[in-house]
Order: sequence, then structure tokens, then C-alpha cells
Amino acid sequence: MTDSPSPASPATRQITPSAAPLIGRIDAVDLARGLALVAMTTFHFGWDLEMFGFADRGFASQPAMIWYARAIASSFLVLVGISFALAHRGGVRAGPFLRRLAMIAGAALLITVATRIATPDIYIFFGILHHIALASLLALLFVRLPAWVSAAVAVLVFAAPYFLKSELFNAPWLWWTGLNTERLRSSDYVPIFPFFAAVLAGLAIGKGLAASATAARLAQWRAGGRMAGLLRFIGRHSLIYYLLHQPVLFGLLYAVHALVR
Repeated sequence: MTDSPSPASPATRQITPSAAPLIGRIDAVDLARGLALVAMTTFHFGWDLEMFGFADRGFASQPAMIWYARAIASSFLVLVGISFALAHRGGVRAGPFLRRLAMIAGAALLITVATRIATPDIYIFFGILHHIALASLLALLFVRLPAWVSAAVAVLVFAAPYFLKSELFNAPWLWWTGLNTERLRSSDYVPIFPFFAAVLAGLAIGKGLAASATAARLAQWRAGGRMAGLLRFIGRHSLIYYLLHQPVLFGLLYAVHALVR
């Protein structure tokens, strides 16, 4: 979960001597990220309801729910790309980038270990956090390229599963690609193909914003109201929220299940 761009100290403003001035946090990005996280929570809540027997079996795996989950993941990844483009528009800031990458990769590993213990049949081996960690590295290849390049490659990445799927990718160490032909069981599976297309689309959008006056205008906009403030708070602390929301939901439903059953 990447943060919106934040002001950098002289020590972290690096890579390019003529880096463009940073524009600070953007409320609109934090707000959108918060909305995506709340939507993700509603999907996980439906999954938990089925797990505890409060919803019919197959509730969370029906087509409408699957497409809902994919739309949520895609919207979140678009925001990852937009944030990346804006945060590093003057050149990659190595210090903040590596710290954020380490936190995301560590959290992804924690999720894998925890779900391997708790739900071994559907554990998360390459979920949204794993994707963001790898996508952050891949995005470095595009950060200096024109927006149209990111957009064009996004189309290719999205189309790849329709043309490149092969039994060669059925080996477990290649499951992250999404080009396997076997159906995999996981409670959160977000492979590079086709989902990296969403990150690339976000990069293209972010580059377009940075090249215009829109980013500066967005940086000046402030969302008012308590609900907007709550969503901004969630969006600014997305990694912590993501790690905590499912254990909280699980614990609450476990308590309710113990009381009524």
C-alpha cells in the first residue's frame, strides 16, 4: 500500500539534480484509497460470513462477488500507480522507496505465514501486498518513460493471459505470473498478469496529472466532513488498516458465532 507523495528532506531528494518540486499529500488520493479499502472490507466481510455459516456456501465465490473483488483490487492498484508517479515525478527517491518496499514485502510475508497456518487450503501465496511489492520494482522501469509507454504496455499486460497461458507456468514458483493453466486455490490471488496493467494505467494517469496543473490543483483541494476525514485517515494508513481489518472482522464474527450457535 503506497502513500501519497509527501515532502522530502534534502537527504532523500536524490537521483536527479533537477527533481521537480514535490506537491505534498493529495487528499483526493487518500480519500479514494480509503474508499477502496472500505470496499475491500465489505468483500472480506462477505467471505467471513460464509466461513462462519452466516451466509450460504458459495456466497463469496459467486460471479458477482468475484468481479466485485477484482474491481476493488484493480482500483487499488490504479491508485498505487498514480501515487508512484506523483511521489517520484522528479526522480526516484531511493530512501523512502526502499523503506516502503521493505514494509510491504515484510507485511506480505507475514500474511503468507499467517494464512498458511490459519487456512492452509486457501493460504495467500501471492495476494495484493505481494503484487504491490513486485509491481513497485517493475514500476521503476517506467518511471522515466512517457505516459503513453505505460499505457501501451498496460494493454499488453492485460491481454497476455488470453494468449500466453501455458502448462509451463503451472510450476508453483511461477504462479505469481498468472499465466498458469491450473485453477489455484487462494483467498487472495492477484498475479502480475493481468493485474499489473492496473498499476501501469495508474502510472500513465499520474504522469498525465504531473505534466499538467491538475496535480497542483488537487493538492490544494481539501475534502470536508467527518466521513471524508475518516476515509482520508484510512487511506493514509492503508498498510496498517489492511493488516488489522480482517483479524478484527474475524474476531467479531467468532464472538457472535460463539454466542448464537
